[in-house]
Amino acid sequence: MGSYDRLSALDSSFLHMERIETPMHVGAVSVFEGAPFFDEGGHFRINEVRELVAARLPLLPRFRKRLMSTPLEQGRPIWIDDERFDITYHVRLTALPKPGRWEQLVTLTTRVQETLLDRERPLWELWFVEGLEDGHVGLIQKTHHALVDGVSGVDVATILLDLTPDYTVAEPEEWTASTAPSSRTLLVNSLVERVTEPAELVRSARRVVRVPRRSARRAVEVARSFSTMASRDSIAPRTSLNTVPVGRHRRLGVARVPLADVKAIRAALGGTVNDVVLAAVGGGLGRFLAHRGETIDDVKLRVMCPVSVRGDDERGALGNRVSAMFVSLPIGPMLPEERLEAVRATTKDLKEKQQAVAADFLTSLTQYAAPTLMSMAARVAHRQPLFNLVCTNVPGPQVPLYLMGARMIEAFPIVPLTRNTSVVVGILSYDGTLYFGLFADRDACPDVDHLAASIDDAFTELSKAAQGAAAEPTAGEGSAR
Repeated sequence: MGSYDRLSALDSSFLHMERIETPMHVGAVSVFEGAPFFDEGGHFRINEVRELVAARLPLLPRFRKRLMSTPLEQGRPIWIDDERFDITYHVRLTALPKPGRWEQLVTLTTRVQETLLDRERPLWELWFVEGLEDGHVGLIQKTHHALVDGVSGVDVATILLDLTPDYTVAEPEEWTASTAPSSRTLLVNSLVERVTEPAELVRSARRVVRVPRRSARRAVEVARSFSTMASRDSIAPRTSLNTVPVGRHRRLGVARVPLADVKAIRAALGGTVNDVVLAAVGGGLGRFLAHRGETIDDVKLRVMCPVSVRGDDERGALGNRVSAMFVSLPIGPMLPEERLEAVRATTKDLKEKQQAVAADFLTSLTQYAAPTLMSMAARVAHRQPLFNLVCTNVPGPQVPLYLMGARMIEAFPIVPLTRNTSVVVGILSYDGTLYFGLFADRDACPDVDHLAASIDDAFTELSKAAQGAAAEPTAGEGSAR
């Protein structure tokens, strides 16, 4: 039986969820210094950029592979070499009329991100954009979620980018596409796998019986994890964020927050960086929904926070290795430090009960599900009632990165929407700044810029509270004056 690079159940789910209204690719829009990209005649060095990317593709083998479906849906798709791979299709050049403003780059980005990736080719594209003001160059990235998750996306970026302005373009290795299996062979082998997978499940059960103490502890952990997913707060409240199916068009709002400010808040008020971020997002959402005229008193939004379960030995590997935590986020009127403390207590409880273990356990079971059932489950996920929005915080490198000797100035992540979530909050930390990318349905959330400004205001409130806490006299100082 052949051995194939087969998609995992989680990777496949992003294919099943994809519709023309809901593309399932992740992306980013970045801004670079421009000068190194141009030759002495002022022409963009697109061929050299393509050579550089091509030279690094051996480190990213799936970037030259396309999907092959199993006949009759009797197995998950596999990755096969694209015999007509063309780097010029994947690395593109476009331009804005000079001087291209930030708003124009955002408009172009949303149009690029609105279209589906071609499943007959490797599932990624890089769009370089010249003509920006100050001589800068933009880069719009899109990569299918079946190919990467957030953390592996950052790993990919660090492979394509450099840590110094100095770089060398190696000669691209000679590459010949391997022959794909015939549909008949793939079908037969997939059916054999389908038969052996349940056997593997039985063998796993036998191993559990042989180690009762360890399995009992594991059962307790999973039970505690599921208890956090089946509480009275498990169903998300209905808000304008989740009222109508999303359409085909998008808006992008952005915010920038110095990482030093976030760490100062954490030091003064407690919690983790993620707690501070969630508290600010909660404060911003409260302002935003109140501006829309909605009741926010005592309201707790359900926020799905992806959690990486990728081990250190999996750095650079593609595919998805994520679980999730579902956080009840208070958005009603309260002091910013009180909101942070509420978030801190919630996430601490979820971590202690290891809610992400339960989510990962459910995901692992889908490895044994028939592809047709997986397809149905993925479609149901578009109508899920468990969360109001996704908030994903991906740690990136805290040093400058370069491409063709040009420094990357800033980068905003873009995360896909599901059918009943009209906005998603993506956060990427890079070189001392948190970059927020708020991707939203154009019709359901035309005021996404107001949400971005509200989150920024919530950070300002937290900073003031932190400064006040830091200025308070310690015990004994007041009586000494």
